[in-house]
Amino acid sequence: MPRVYPFSAVVGQERMKRSLILNAIDPQIGGVLIRGERGTAKSTTARGLAALLPEIEVVDGCRFGCDPNQPAFICTECQERLQQEGTLPVTRRRISFVDLPVSATEDRVVGALDIEQAIKKGERHFEPGVLAAANRGMLYVDEINLLDDHVVDLLLDSAAMGVNVVEREGISFQHPARFILVGTMNPEEGDLRPQLLDRFAHAVDIEGIPDARARVEIVRRRLAYDQDPEGFYDQWREEEEELSLEIEQARLRLPMVRYADRDLYLIANLTASFEVDGHRADIVILKTALANAAFEGRLEITERDILIGAELALPHRMKRQPFQDGVLHPRQLKERLEQAKAQAAEDFQDAQEGEGEGGESASVKKKPMI
Repeated sequence: MPRVYPFSAVVGQERMKRSLILNAIDPQIGGVLIRGERGTAKSTTARGLAALLPEIEVVDGCRFGCDPNQPAFICTECQERLQQEGTLPVTRRRISFVDLPVSATEDRVVGALDIEQAIKKGERHFEPGVLAAANRGMLYVDEINLLDDHVVDLLLDSAAMGVNVVEREGISFQHPARFILVGTMNPEEGDLRPQLLDRFAHAVDIEGIPDARARVEIVRRRLAYDQDPEGFYDQWREEEEELSLEIEQARLRLPMVRYADRDLYLIANLTASFEVDGHRADIVILKTALANAAFEGRLEITERDILIGAELALPHRMKRQPFQDGVLHPRQLKERLEQAKAQAAEDFQDAQEGEGEGGESASVKKKPMI
């Protein structure tokens, strides 16, 4: 099987690449929706990221790729196996890349229980679905706006909860469903309902690169890859291995990254200034900022991390007025950030004074991500 196109060889589209990398570092961020015209390397970039992700430890023989280091999140079969044998064998494998077809049904996605076998023989038989194959890997959904809304709900629910539970006629089966959700779509073919759109952590709008030199480089690289995939990969091997190592180190560093109460007030004032509904955007910005700090080798988040988080989490959550394009321009975001910073300082000072009056410590304590 030929090598996939190297992630590092994709020209431009830096915001899309950064979003994918951050979701790979922390899949609990909540996935990314990539919106753009045809031929802008959406699927190529997603496949390239999956190919360079580091290997993971899995329970040997498990159909769901359970993590042996997290017994609280293993499947029903591994739980029974652990009770009987007292231990679980371990092996390593590459990250899986699962492509979900637009025609997928509910049973194809979540899996199916064989009720006939259960009634006749009293045995539980579960046929794994797409969520099982995607566990601890990447689930890619092209043209997600054309997928049935109910199926999209199932995907987003599983991505949020990290578990897939199937129940039929009093029989239940569950397995972990932790994956990097990547959806792509062409806005010309229709949009997602706002309720579904909001549940994607990140949304990135991309378009063709207008610069002539960049377009020429895209053509050159693609032709070189088509003629000799292995040789082309060898040219990018060093960059690919370096990025893979950076992602692996960032995953290990992530639990150690800290944030301060000032950061929370800054995020809160920033989202409030854009009149964003709910609190999902605040949480996404914080998780994104933590992952970005980990990726850049820092143990504390900065305003730049928050800015990157806001660029990815806010555009699809902003309230659009008639004839507005809903694009969040960098200058507008920076201006709002400066205003939010001033307001956050006042709110933080008020909170400190309130805590002081209540007899509690008003120190600015760094807090780990829970």
